[in-house]
Parts: sequence; structure tokens; C-alpha cells
Amino acid sequence: MRVEDKGERRAELRSHVTSDSQSGGAHLAGTNLERAGDHNQRVTLQAVRAAGAPITRAEIAELTGLTAPAIANITKRLLNDGMIMKAGRLTGGRGQPATKLVVNPDGAFSIGLNIDRDHIAIVALDFVGNVRFRECREVHFAMPQEVITFFREQVDKLIAQKAIQIDRLIGIGIGIPDDLGRVPVANRPDAYQIWSEIDVAALFSEILPVPVHVENDAAAASIGEMQFGHGLKSRSFIYTIISAGLGGGLVIDGHYYRGVGGQSGEIGFLPVRDEQGQERSLEDMVSLYALYDDLRKGGFDVSTPDDLENLDAKGLARVDAWLDRAAEHLAMPFLVMNCAIDPEAHYIGGRLPAAFIEKLCARLNARLNVYARRIKRLAPIRRAELAVDAAARGAGILPFNDRFLPIREALMK
Repeated sequence: MRVEDKGERRAELRSHVTSDSQSGGAHLAGTNLERAGDHNQRVTLQAVRAAGAPITRAEIAELTGLTAPAIANITKRLLNDGMIMKAGRLTGGRGQPATKLVVNPDGAFSIGLNIDRDHIAIVALDFVGNVRFRECREVHFAMPQEVITFFREQVDKLIAQKAIQIDRLIGIGIGIPDDLGRVPVANRPDAYQIWSEIDVAALFSEILPVPVHVENDAAAASIGEMQFGHGLKSRSFIYTIISAGLGGGLVIDGHYYRGVGGQSGEIGFLPVRDEQGQERSLEDMVSLYALYDDLRKGGFDVSTPDDLENLDAKGLARVDAWLDRAAEHLAMPFLVMNCAIDPEAHYIGGRLPAAFIEKLCARLNARLNVYARRIKRLAPIRRAELAVDAAARGAGILPFNDRFLPIREALMK
């Protein structure tokens, strides 16, 4: 590797292993603040993880700003705990060859569960974000007991299959829309309102003896993209999730930005006009349920993403027309967010099939490029890396985020 290449790589990695302070924007890498041991271990682990390739202790010290003895102590602890492992030695330099380190995929495991109006999905993740187990049930308006039964069955299955080392399971993450039981959608049973009245974490806390983390599904997907997707290269981005509804989140300077009420990036309730000029919410026009409804009006019986991928040519042509309208509805909200936030990128994920997301991104980029002369910078709109099962995988990352990865809260607890 050329010297210039090494310098560029280290500069890029450094931006992903440091944390920004709550005020002033100054970078925090290794620190002497209270809880420094915990924070420095998180930062060190993040440096190894974000490298994407074996990394030496000297490189970690350079990236984090921590001293060589501190890195030696922290990496020894991480090796003993099985969180990282040795991956050969760096040869060709002076003195004793330096040991190279990588994250141990089997260092920790988590379970992610996504509960939505049209499905239930569960994944088991290893510590590098690989899906070791996955199951999805296409069911509309599943009630709590049905979800619990599904969860128990799948946990029994993944244990029987030895999909993960259950003794290294650190937590359960649940991604669920904040408004799941409240928003009126077609065919929603009255009893479904219970989802807005119950303690979701309590439903699962007795099934496995690990912490349960509950998060808005769009926030979970955004955090997942930040820690294990394109966020490893983009410190500031907008995330929009197209599922049964329409949601979103913001990642700013490497941190998920929640907003005062936890609604950052949530554009689904913005008012728009339909083809008849009637005021509707944006998610009434752009969501899987909106697409299903449009196809049913055209004589196509669809209710799942698989149905969408199995449409004939006429059905696909109707989807294509819907994507045009969706791009028209999304263009101005996306443009406003672009100007207000100035992100590096805007990612779209969710259960809309990948080919359709790619087409939607292309049409949105084309629409926004009309403003290129007037607006200094337009962030590219791309399909999220964690697009499939985004909310379930993002939920599965919540336990890692809480336990191991560098976040502001690690310094504030």
C-alpha cells in the first residue's frame, strides 16, 4: 500500500472511530473523562471493527489518539473476552512483526425483532452484523399473543439449529412503529389499538434472560445503517424506510439524532395532495400499503413483497407508474431535508423490493438534479445497504450499540 493510501485510509477511519461532543463539535477519541475505561474500550473496538481488515495496535493508537500502553491493555482485555482475535502478523517492517487484530464474529450475538402491520420478522446477528438466522411471517395486524408465540417458536428453532452461541447472547432489540396501534389504516381491527397501550419490552423480558431494547422501527433501521451499513463511510445521512407505512431518521456527525420528541426524519405524516386534489398524508401515497391498494384497484391481488416481485408485465407497468408518482410526492420533502441538513447521502430502505427501490432512487435523483444549478450540493439518493429486513437487523444492532459501540450516552450515564 502506498504511503498516501495509508494516510487517506487512516483519515477516513479516524472519522468513524471518534465521537463528537454534545456541544462545540470538537472530536472525542480516547478520553480521560469519567467512565473513560468503558469509553476507550468502545472506541478501540470500533477502530478494529471499522477497519474492515486486520489492523495493528500501532494503527489503533494512531486512529484513537490513545497511548500504546493503553491500547495494549485494552486489546489484551478484548482478546481475553473473545471480542477480537488475532489475524496473523504484519511483516516487512523493522523489529518484531506486529500482530494484526480483527473483530471476532462469535464475540457476541443479538436477536432483532420487527413488528409491523403487515409482518413479523426475526433475525439473529453475530458481532459483525451477519445474519445467522432469519424468519419472516407475512401476517397483517398480528396481535401481541401471536407475536409472542412466533417469537418463542423461532427462538426454540434457532437454539435447536445452533445458529448462535446462546450463552453469548447479549440482548434482544425490537423495532416497532411508534404509532402502530393508533394510525387508522384500511382493514385495521379495533383491537389492534392494544399495541399503543402495552409495555412491549415486558412482553419479551421473561422469554430470555437478557436486556430488551425497544426502538421506533425507522430509528432502528437508521442506527443499523449507521453502525453496519453505508454509515461506516457516511457520517451524516438521511434514512427513509418504506414499509407498511413511511418513516425515517437522521444520522448527524456519526450519531443518531433523535430530536426533541424522537421524530427526526419522520416525513410520513406530511400533508400532500392526491390525484383528485384531496389532502392526504405522505404515507397514504408512498408506502407498501399505498402500493398494494393501487395495484388492487388495477385488478392485481397483492399483499406481500413477494407478490410484488411475481407480478406479470402489466402489473410491473402499474408499479412503474406508481413509482413515478411516489418520486413526485417525495421530491420536495427530500429537497427540503437536503437543504436543511446538508447530508452526505440519503438512503432508502425497507421492504419495498430492491429493484423498485433502485428505480425510485434513480427517479428521485433525476428530479432533484433539476435544482443542481440553484442548490450548491445535492446529496445522492441510494438504496440502503441494510435495505432488506432493515428494521429487524437495525433492532438486532441495538444491544451491540448499548453494550459495545461508542455513543454519547456511554459518557453520560
